[in-house]
Amino acid sequence: MKPIILASASPRRQELLNAMGVPFSCVPSGVDERNILADHPRTFALRAAYAKAMDVASAQPEETWVLAADTVVAFKMRLFGKPESDLDAIRMLRILSGQTHEVITGLALLQAGRNQSWLQPISTRVTFRALSEEEITEYVNSGEPRDKAGAYGIQGLGGGLVDTIDGDYFNVVGLPCEALADLFEEAGLPAPPTIPQPPGRWIQ
Repeated sequence: MKPIILASASPRRQELLNAMGVPFSCVPSGVDERNILADHPRTFALRAAYAKAMDVASAQPEETWVLAADTVVAFKMRLFGKPESDLDAIRMLRILSGQTHEVITGLALLQAGRNQSWLQPISTRVTFRALSEEEITEYVNSGEPRDKAGAYGIQGLGGGLVDTIDGDYFNVVGLPCEALADLFEEAGLPAPPTIPQPPGRWIQ
């Protein structure tokens, strides 16, 4: 398989593609997500992923494969992106405490210079424990929430905030590996050599 272009600078997505054995290089997109309009979180994630893929593909040689993903946290139809500050992270975690929210990743796969694209939204339901103010403050002070949608990372210290998940663990990390393998198959790309397994606690 020729290397694909990952339209993202996310270290978590890079780690997962490496774990899958997919050759790739990174070309982050310059798309401003604030300009993307949608009436549903799932639509937003798909439109954002597609916009990122198209943005990067426009500067690549024809037939270059480009993969983009956009992960959002949604609660009662409200989007929770990356926190703008520690106070914003505290606000988000207070709202999500003791509640079930949805993590949605939009996947977009396409070839530069071609009109066809492969799109897929993946959703996982995540339930938080009831969090104390001390727990929230301590977690935010760790610095982990600052670059993560919903102000937490399930693969890190944020996993301790989570009670249960219903769906793909790696979707919550930022790249649903099984769904991506299916998308490769639909597009006629070779299957990834490996599908990572989630940590034991999250195996369903």
